[in-house]
Amino acid sequence: MGEDEGRGETRRVGRRALLIGGGAAAAGAAALGWDELRRVWWRLPGTEKRRVEGELDHAGAVWTAAARANWRRADRPDDFGIDRVVIHVVQGSYATALRVFKNPGHGAATHYVVGKDGRVAQMIRELDVAFHAGNRDMNERSIGIEHEGFVDRPQDFTPGMYAASARLTAGICARYGIPVDREHIIGHVEVEGTDHTDPGPHWDWDRYMELVRRAAASPRPSPSPPPSASSSAPASRAAAREG
Repeated sequence: MGEDEGRGETRRVGRRALLIGGGAAAAGAAALGWDELRRVWWRLPGTEKRRVEGELDHAGAVWTAAARANWRRADRPDDFGIDRVVIHVVQGSYATALRVFKNPGHGAATHYVVGKDGRVAQMIRELDVAFHAGNRDMNERSIGIEHEGFVDRPQDFTPGMYAASARLTAGICARYGIPVDREHIIGHVEVEGTDHTDPGPHWDWDRYMELVRRAAASPRPSPSPPPSASSSAPASRAAAREG
């Protein structure tokens, strides 16, 4: 899943920051236009939003941060609207997904990882852009959800995984006003220009979408406080081996 777009992203932000930084702010605003300025104003000194390490967007998730090289800082949905959820399958275990997304050389990561047993890890804040879809526009407009398992093993897609992922997707759709339909909840294989096939032919879309609709109709709890390091460690140790 994903792609290595981090270097290009960094260069582009750097050039924009130079245009609007320091004494060139007025000239930069004129050059970029209002829409571009709206996307980058908060990068100016003194305007960056305060971040809380380990803050969660989804109740019940455990925070475990992806490598900084695998995502781009943003201010969504104020700079980029969010209107898609992209479903991935990692071709490996839950532990594998966490490990590779923590590797700065991997060049990709999703916002969330869902295990066979229903555990959910959040690795990137929803307001930030994860490098997960292999398409820059889709990255900027979407939330990526990775799932433990292999595309050719239907037994990997357990009831607990489907249920946990459906609750997660329903919450995302509610937060951003995303319609609960297959136009807006898509597989990685459906992203334009991708060479990936996940979630594959054994992902039960009818079952999944029904679970998302049911979850969307149920009351949603607020995000829980950030878990302590001791509470998140067992999840990684208990993950199954790849293969």
